[in-house]
Amino acid sequence: MSASDKQVTDRRSFLGSLAVSSAAVTIAAAGLHGAALDARAEEVDRAEGYSEAWLAKLTGKHKQFFDATTTNQFALVFAMNFLNSYNEVYKIPDSNLSAVVGLRHFAIGAALPDDIWSRYKVGEFVQAMDPASKSPYTRNYLYHPHDGDMMFPTASVDKLVARGVQFTCCNVALTAVSGLLAKNAGVTPEVAKAEWTAALLPGVTLVPSGVFAVNRAQEKGCTYCHAG
Repeated sequence: MSASDKQVTDRRSFLGSLAVSSAAVTIAAAGLHGAALDARAEEVDRAEGYSEAWLAKLTGKHKQFFDATTTNQFALVFAMNFLNSYNEVYKIPDSNLSAVVGLRHFAIGAALPDDIWSRYKVGEFVQAMDPASKSPYTRNYLYHPHDGDMMFPTASVDKLVARGVQFTCCNVALTAVSGLLAKNAGVTPEVAKAEWTAALLPGVTLVPSGVFAVNRAQEKGCTYCHAG
């Protein structure tokens, strides 16, 4: 099997895992909506390991959720443009704006540090190529980028977090992708999942699923932007 065929197979396996996990999340969440979900926030934090504290931070007059499904710069640039446009046109400061970048599907690479990218070959999996080396990135080029990594370096994850932008990471995708790439680091899927979860970058909140985060953000007043 060629390297390209293997990569396609891995990605198809991910999609299969994603479908199964998503179904489980949907079943578990059935019957919970609106006020019922808000009432369960503390219980969720305590018993299931998810925090909904990010929702309480959506206090800006203008709020938008940027939905990312691939590891690229678009969602980050969109979030930067959202802040900059209100700053420049309406003179509204970042403190009165709420932006969330939701990382799901193949976008979760943006939430992981260099060590995870290197050991698990994340760059190869998400097909992110380093223009300097002409090979897949072995570091998270969207976090503390080097010269030439990003068209707009001020849209990097660290720069956006410093401005108050929040990031959510889909647990369904994290579980599936870490399990698929566990072999690259010579560990079990369970160890990979634990390592990836513990290594999430500052400013990133793990959520049950990406679509769950979209819905919860919209319930809190965020408008929706598909960000690729």
